[in-house]
Amino acid sequence: MEYHKLFESQYKRLEEAADETAELISKYGALAIGTTTEFASLSQLKEAEGHNPDAKTMLQELLTDNETIVKALRKQIEVCDEELSDVGTADFLTNLLKEHQTIAWELRRYLN
Repeated sequence: MEYHKLFESQYKRLEEAADETAELISKYGALAIGTTTEFASLSQLKEAEGHNPDAKTMLQELLTDNETIVKALRKQIEVCDEELSDVGTADFLTNLLKEHQTIAWELRRYLN
């Protein structure tokens, strides 16, 4: 039950971040993607189909995924800030970065 609450909390926060990201994309006049197929094709993360890990392995995989996202966000923040001079988007991405850092920290607490 404890893991369920942890994952539900993270899911809700990430769901909100996805909505905010779609809104930002729309503000730039672009069409935000909306299907799981589109998300999967554009994601740096890959699902392990048919893989049902134990709790500790699942936590480690989620931690690794969040660390991957943190690294990608750092690069994109730099691009927005330095190459595009888009401080607003850099700030938005910085807030996403902080959220993923917090999630990674929470997952590390369960692994230690």
